[in-house]
Amino acid sequence: MKLEVFAVLLAALALAGPLAHWLGIAAVLGYLIAGVVVGPYGLGVIFSAHDANEILHIAEFGVVLLLFLIGLELRPKRLKAMRQAILALGTTQVLATSLALGAVAYGFGFAWQPALFAGAALALSSTAFALQVLEENGELGTRHGRMAFAVLLFQDLAAIPLIALAPFFAVSAASTAASVDLMAFAKALGTIVAVVIVGRYALDFLLRLVALSRVKEAMTAAALLTVVGVTLIMQQVGLTASLGAFIAGALLAESSYRHQLEADIAPFEGLLLGMFFTAVGMSLNLGLLLSQPLLILALTMALMAIKATILYGLGRWQGLTSQPARRLALALAQGGEFAFVLLSVGQAAGVLGKSPAELLAVIITLSMALTPVVLALERMVFRRIVEPQRAFDQLPDNDAHVVIAGFGRFGQIIARILRAKGIAFTALDISAEQVEFVRGFGSKAFFGDASRPEVLEAAQIDKAKAFVLAIDDIETSMRSVEYVKQRYPTLPIFARARNRAHAHRLLDLGVTALQRETFMSSLALTKQVLQGLGYSERVATRAVETFKAHDERRLIEDYKLASDIDKLQAKVRSDALTLEKLFQEDAAEDAKAAAIDIRQREAQGARK
Repeated sequence: MKLEVFAVLLAALALAGPLAHWLGIAAVLGYLIAGVVVGPYGLGVIFSAHDANEILHIAEFGVVLLLFLIGLELRPKRLKAMRQAILALGTTQVLATSLALGAVAYGFGFAWQPALFAGAALALSSTAFALQVLEENGELGTRHGRMAFAVLLFQDLAAIPLIALAPFFAVSAASTAASVDLMAFAKALGTIVAVVIVGRYALDFLLRLVALSRVKEAMTAAALLTVVGVTLIMQQVGLTASLGAFIAGALLAESSYRHQLEADIAPFEGLLLGMFFTAVGMSLNLGLLLSQPLLILALTMALMAIKATILYGLGRWQGLTSQPARRLALALAQGGEFAFVLLSVGQAAGVLGKSPAELLAVIITLSMALTPVVLALERMVFRRIVEPQRAFDQLPDNDAHVVIAGFGRFGQIIARILRAKGIAFTALDISAEQVEFVRGFGSKAFFGDASRPEVLEAAQIDKAKAFVLAIDDIETSMRSVEYVKQRYPTLPIFARARNRAHAHRLLDLGVTALQRETFMSSLALTKQVLQGLGYSERVATRAVETFKAHDERRLIEDYKLASDIDKLQAKVRSDALTLEKLFQEDAAEDAKAAAIDIRQREAQGARK
């Protein structure tokens, strides 16, 4: 690749991500669009079709590294916990989607063998694409995010036998080819077993030797060598680099160097994945798209609709409510990077012709591009229309109780202590999933929006002895406290402030009984840090209490100057010097106290 070509590629990568963020779209979609613009079917000034193909081959290593990092996360305990989702959900999705899409292809005149092969290829979703989109939206840690991960993992594993068995789908496959493939399959299986056995005992030991050198570059090189070495072994027996990387990661999932490996490889993985999606955009045959736009768009929408319908049904089968099941379905509705591999293998084996393979490649790429758009539309439309259709919970009759608005990690701690003391409370949370989750652990909470007057009235706030504000969202918490202060001005309010600015807004409304959510825990940890550094408990306690009193006083004083940024900045600098002076005075008093203690002990010793 020429240096100027590489420079343009890096420029596209550097601009695509920030521009996508600025436009409010997924970074992956930004990379795809950038690839289309600079590719041979776009501007075509610098990149040729050969360049695009070369970049795609290089960037596929990003998918390899992604699967290595996925393997690192698959510790045995986690795999055991996910086994039902991986096997039941993954198997059902691949089989059902393959048959459904294969039936559509058969209806278009394909023989059943290539139709089934094409259906299996299109049943696979994009691991790199879906995981990145879910992570960007903060959904990877949710239940439907974990289910998506399980399905993607099974799809990645299912791609391996599909690649190996591609010749069996060829209409004119010879019987001798089957025996050769069976021998190759046995050889591949033996290689996997050998790699697992050797890697299990050798990799961690070798990494330990490298770590003892304390050379950071050597550890990074060893991490990349681990991935490349195992993938090369896999390729020698006809298996994919992705499977090799996944196995390498899984072998090191319990290694004490797992986090170091992840930190070393993550930057390479991110850059190469960006290159991969840019190269996919470059490879999009716009000529084919422009010549048959309606057909391609209709087939793309049909692909996404069929996959999404099956995934939505499976999500509901696994106990998801409507909205999470819909997010799961739309996140995995696109075609995947392994489909490109299968199409290439299918062409080589005579399963598919060149024209159908090119058409399917365009459909897969377009489905990738549409996925972030569809997810964004779902977020805008359905969350406003569908979710409120669930009625808020019927709230119990209470008298002289405490109303807790927000039942996340902050509100739950307060509720646990109140329950232990036998104090009645009514806990409200806007997240139905959170309410169902905490109920599973025996906590009492009710689904309701504490910023809405009718919900607060239903919670009998007029009979409450106290109102605890523990809502995560700042704007929602402000609406809630505004209503309470306006309607019940004498009701005591105890508020959690997300940060200093939130605390100032609460003070605006006259809420003075407030705690910043990380303030007290930070002070407690600071005390432990000081004691760990060798300071006595008395000195550490005094330092923390001095800072606490100083900062609480500052909170009120800063509030008075919040509208004048210049005065506020000057005061912050002055307060820093004041705090240093207070600590110096404390140190002098501590020294005097220590000297007095020594003299008293000496006097007691002399009397004895």
